[in-house]
Amino acid sequence: MTHIVHPYAHRLGIIRDWKSRWFALDKKQYRENLKVDAAIRTFLTKRLRGTHTSGIEIERTATELRIFVHTARPGLVIGRSGENATKLRNEIARVVREAAPSHNRTIKLDITEIRQPETDAAVVAYMVAEGLEKRMPFRRVLKQTAEKVMAVREVAGVRISVGGRLGGAEMSRSETIKKGRIPLQTFRADIDFAHEKAYLPYGVIGIKVWIYRGDQHAADTNAHRAA
Repeated sequence: MTHIVHPYAHRLGIIRDWKSRWFALDKKQYRENLKVDAAIRTFLTKRLRGTHTSGIEIERTATELRIFVHTARPGLVIGRSGENATKLRNEIARVVREAAPSHNRTIKLDITEIRQPETDAAVVAYMVAEGLEKRMPFRRVLKQTAEKVMAVREVAGVRISVGGRLGGAEMSRSETIKKGRIPLQTFRADIDFAHEKAYLPYGVIGIKVWIYRGDQHAADTNAHRAA
């Protein structure tokens, strides 16, 4: 039997950077930071469902806790005149206080737009979930989404897998569609991976998406980190 490795963790330190970046002086501080990170991610995942949010990154300095939210629909997150962003920052502050009452860092929220939503696995997975929740035939959803992703010039391959009571069948099964290449064992291969859930009346459908965006070489990676 083979070992299945998460495509993101497989490339950490090679072409991927950590999604939480901070340093703890002792075990107590480490536990507190980890607890706060988990609370923020759980809260934002539920709160921002429907806004095509891709990733959440957290950075800490001695005085600041900075949260980066990457979304394909920044207007929904920011709101008119930034009122939604202000409300969201206050809610995050409340979540942080509940998780760690001694927390005293200033919370800052940065919202960045994803220019090409079809090249982001998390956004594509949510697009599939939306289609399934609208009761569209799952094969049509898979085919249309895969074709839409492959139409983008930067994408060299896509694989979408769904599993559960597909079409309302009594017995669960899985279906997969693949177009192009997905070289999972190549470290320099820029493969984005995400999983999502579609909530249907007869059960939950699991969705996994792999998107291959070409190879990244050392020079490209260092330039990206410097930027």
